[in-house]
Amino acid sequence: MTERVSGTPGRRALLGAAVLSTAALGLAGTAQAQAAERGRGGHGGGHGGGHGSLRDLPVPTVIGHRGASGYRPEHTLGSYQLALDLGAHIVEQDLVPTKDGHLVCRHENDITATTDVADHPEFAGRKATKKIDGVSYTGWFTEDFTLAELKTLRATERIPGNRPDNTLYDGRWTIPTFEEVLRWADQEGRKRKKPVWLYVETKHPTYFRKLGLGLEEPLARLLRRYGRDRRNAPLILQSFEPSSIQRLARLVDTPRIVLLSGPTTRPWDFVESGDPRTVADLVTPAGLKWIASYAQGIGPTLDLVIPKDAAGRLTTPTTLVKDAHARGLLLHPYTLRNENSFLPADFRRGTDPNAYGDVFGAAAAYFATGIDGIFSDHPDTALLAAADFDGR
Repeated sequence: MTERVSGTPGRRALLGAAVLSTAALGLAGTAQAQAAERGRGGHGGGHGGGHGSLRDLPVPTVIGHRGASGYRPEHTLGSYQLALDLGAHIVEQDLVPTKDGHLVCRHENDITATTDVADHPEFAGRKATKKIDGVSYTGWFTEDFTLAELKTLRATERIPGNRPDNTLYDGRWTIPTFEEVLRWADQEGRKRKKPVWLYVETKHPTYFRKLGLGLEEPLARLLRRYGRDRRNAPLILQSFEPSSIQRLARLVDTPRIVLLSGPTTRPWDFVESGDPRTVADLVTPAGLKWIASYAQGIGPTLDLVIPKDAAGRLTTPTTLVKDAHARGLLLHPYTLRNENSFLPADFRRGTDPNAYGDVFGAAAAYFATGIDGIFSDHPDTALLAAADFDGR
């Protein structure tokens, strides 16, 4: 489990070939459905499509989790820009809809903690209690606002207790639409003369589809409009609900990742459909083979790669990396953070939960398992850790 990933062309070539082979599965209808638009070239010439490949990504790949959320309020153009400036290989967005069907970038549709909505008396009556994926929340929700109304709000730091320095930027940015992010990525790509990679998650897709606000169709339309609907597009789609990824596979050829939470959990679309399988079932060889029939990789929680003991210390790595690679699947686990409170207990330093711990030691342990990349709130730190690993 200590196989070198970066700097090993043989393994990368083999994995790239496997990924391309996997990408071809389940896509027969997609190519025909989009052939006419591709034949016209779409917007690819002036946008981000047609210039990337999963094989081109550095390994380990560093993904700016919600941008550079360790330094700026998450899912803001400021956070995305900083992640890119710090060198992140990919910048992540989470998508939720507005009342009028626009896709905006928020980690959750509950915007109570990530905006100043509570300070807007005109929206006091919008406060509500809702059950989302079986859990009750009280607050303000994007699906109850038009885009114009959301644009009157300003973004704030979600966890100010952990990251008080980030509150300096409270109120500086609005909630970005995904189309604004696509335009930003194209502009930055032209400036840098290379594509800007995006990592895009559909949030609570079953919940929103029941509201008549399905995410996949408007997302696919935007991907086609901006030339990011192809197999070699510099964009990766992701979701915790396999059916959302399967739906996207029928709409676009863009690479796809299935996110995986704790082993005893069930994807919410499984709960709704009565599918009894848990994440533990999906990380078996049979489960991974099923995922490989419509996706190119998995995004497991780090605990699925190396579990922790009762004291929060890392134990022995599982066989997940080996098993996933055997089926041509990439692994991009989540989430590496610098603060003690988010690190395994054996890599915490001092007693302040918000002080930085030995994140380089923790990253080395995870990289040694052979993962292909990692989500990080602090992409500059993760890049240094990846360089350390590559230099071994």
